[in-house]
Amino acid sequence: MPYPENLDHHFVVDPAKFDFYAMDCYRLLGEDRFAENLAHEVIRAGTDFDRSERSPMRMAEARITLGVVAARQGDLDQAVNYGEWALNGDRQSLPSLLMVSENWQPSSTGTTPRKRQAASTWIT
Repeated sequence: MPYPENLDHHFVVDPAKFDFYAMDCYRLLGEDRFAENLAHEVIRAGTDFDRSERSPMRMAEARITLGVVAARQGDLDQAVNYGEWALNGDRQSLPSLLMVSENWQPSSTGTTPRKRQAASTWIT
C-alpha cells in the first residue's frame, strides 16, 4: 500500500500508525510475509535509542501478529513466546489484543499438549 501524501492526513503526521494499521490488514488477509515485515517495523519504530518502548500497545499487538504468523507456520514455541511477551507489557489494550488473538485460534486448535499450552497462553 502506498503511504499517504496529503499533509492533512493523520498518517502523514504519524507514519508508524500507517504501518500499524497496514500490519493488521495484512494479518487479517493472511498475507503473513507483509504482516510479519510490518510487525518488525512497528517494533523498531516504537523502540527508543535506550531500548525503552515508546508505543507499548502498538508493540504488543505487533508481537501478537508475529505470534499469529509463527502459529500459521507451525512454530508453536515461537508463537507462545511472542504471545507471552505481548501479554507481559506494562500497558495493554486487552480488547484489542483479544480481537487480534482470535486470528491465532484456528492455528492452535488440536489435542497435543503443546497446542493446548499455546491456546491457553493466548486465550486466557
